[in-house]
Amino acid sequence: MHISDTHGRHREIEGLPEGDVIVHSGDFTNMGTEEEVLDFLNWMVELPHRHKIFVPGNHDFCLLDAEGVEELPEGLHFLSHHEVEIEGVKFFGLGYMQDPRRIPEGVGVLITHEPPAGVLSTEEGIGEYGSEEIREAVWRLRPRVHLFGHCHSGYGLEEHNGIIFSNGAMTGSRCEKIENEGRVIEV
Repeated sequence: MHISDTHGRHREIEGLPEGDVIVHSGDFTNMGTEEEVLDFLNWMVELPHRHKIFVPGNHDFCLLDAEGVEELPEGLHFLSHHEVEIEGVKFFGLGYMQDPRRIPEGVGVLITHEPPAGVLSTEEGIGEYGSEEIREAVWRLRPRVHLFGHCHSGYGLEEHNGIIFSNGAMTGSRCEKIENEGRVIEV
């Protein structure tokens, strides 16, 4: 299950499909406060998914430089230059503006906040919003799935050369309401 860019509106999401793993690829807060993070974490814990993964986005200020989050419940994973293996699949996460050169070999599901340049990465009124460095890393490492957000107008799903790309941005460009649905992806 993939979602992104809820900007503090996660409790407004209705009817999330079930799945083994839910991934939030950043911007779960709007102002980056600890209170917003705690509300998000409590919401994640309440979800029925056995495994929950999240990475920090550019709005999640208080976690952008964090190497970890202490005392997370079992099954809840904060990935910021870290990986976790779930049922034989290696998930690796990068937060906003983190170095894609640190992505290890053998990643099955890559989670970044930023999109790769040229794939679901055009922002209405701005233009191309993707990262060249992430694009180069994805083509070199060839994960089965790349999950991201950041570019709200780029919401969608595409496959290129055997790699599934998902932009899971849930809110519109002004972050005023949930406009898109979460997405189930089979790995």
